[in-house]
Amino acid sequence: MLQGVKHYRIKAFKNIIALHHYRIKVLTMSEYKRPANEQEFEANFKQKKPLMNDTEAYYESSRCLYCYDAPCVTACPTGIDIPLFIKQIHTKNTTGAAKTIYQTNWLGNTCATVCPTGVLCEGACVYNHQDVPPIQIGRLQNHATRQVIDQKIELFGAATSNGKKVAIIGSGPAGIACASELRTMGYEVMIYEAKAKPSGLNVHGIAPYKITNEEALAEIEYLQNQLGFSIKYNTPITSKEQISQLEKDYDAIFIGVGMGATNFLNLEGETKANVIGAVEFIEDLRMNHHNTFVGEKVVVIGGGNTAMDAASEAARMGAKEVSLVYRRAKNEKGAYEFEYDLAKNAGVKGIFNATPVAITGNGSVTGVQFRKTQSVDGRLSEVPDSDFVVECDMVIKATGQSKKEELFQTIGIALDAKKRIVVDAATFQTKTPQYFAGGDAINGGAEVVNAAYDGKMAAQGIHAWLENA
Repeated sequence: MLQGVKHYRIKAFKNIIALHHYRIKVLTMSEYKRPANEQEFEANFKQKKPLMNDTEAYYESSRCLYCYDAPCVTACPTGIDIPLFIKQIHTKNTTGAAKTIYQTNWLGNTCATVCPTGVLCEGACVYNHQDVPPIQIGRLQNHATRQVIDQKIELFGAATSNGKKVAIIGSGPAGIACASELRTMGYEVMIYEAKAKPSGLNVHGIAPYKITNEEALAEIEYLQNQLGFSIKYNTPITSKEQISQLEKDYDAIFIGVGMGATNFLNLEGETKANVIGAVEFIEDLRMNHHNTFVGEKVVVIGGGNTAMDAASEAARMGAKEVSLVYRRAKNEKGAYEFEYDLAKNAGVKGIFNATPVAITGNGSVTGVQFRKTQSVDGRLSEVPDSDFVVECDMVIKATGQSKKEELFQTIGIALDAKKRIVVDAATFQTKTPQYFAGGDAINGGAEVVNAAYDGKMAAQGIHAWLENA
């Protein structure tokens, strides 16, 4: 009898979840109107992972099995003790849960919302093997960290000064994580940031339905207030003179810069009006919201996660047609499947096995000429006499970003064949001993959580090196 009741409850629970997902799909497939003000912009860019209230968090945390050798922990690049913080939430020790998270990941709140949890921690949840929805780890993490940020609860403090100073180039996730960890060990830290705001891609390059500017900046302010690292804004490090001065003034230097501008494709017509890089488009959208220009018919070129974000954003900004075009087959795209689904549900049309040949138009773009492609023995080739044109009044190129090679060469630091900084895998120290590096500068562009891990571990590498110097 009890077994039957249990089966009924599980079935009912699955039906509720299925209905919930259906309702989300129906809502997201509706046509977006062009936002005319901030309220309409926010409506079009509702958060993918809405904040839980206390009751939701309590019941969701009660589902956790607190696995021994939990696969979710192994799947997390920073190794957060996920079962522990979920147990703390369930026992109403939310502050303790936040401390557990931040002890391992200094960008705990940001990662809770922007991480691809479906392919990391939640993707590893044992419930996936039982045809039961996985624990909503990201939303639980967001619940705990947002409470301490909103209530300004101090969890950490800077250690007594050890008399040593570290410079950090870039205030993105790697730089902030490195600064936070160093302050807990007594180092004086100055971050040099080229832009007017901190947080790197979290503010300038991630879709606003993943995290808002306010959320990203609130976490930086929260960490800065309790740990006391300094940031010099509008201060790009570009010259040999600046670098020489840093080397004189600081005991160690951490390079946490992100990627550069969108790669140039060398296409005919690429310099026409309304042809823009995806990173530049997303930054404009994050800074200017509904005032960002978006065409009526938009073509997005690329097959990675950035392409999906740009396409989805263009649709949410009210473009009547958005075509996502990738040179390889659908199953060869670099983007996560859920990112592609998100774009499709926003109204984006996918076109695969098509490579751009030229951008047409007289002054302003009027279309993109493509040529069909095919894979033969794993090698991509163009199909003769297969050209076609997709009409548009805006082109967004999501075809990769350049490295900060000029900066790296000015410093005189060793790079690999892909122009990434070469570091020791354990200490994150470069071949120039005073320099350490992490994030996009060494991995060529990965997740925020990877950068947060790199920054923390590099700080520990800096500490070990200076202690033994």
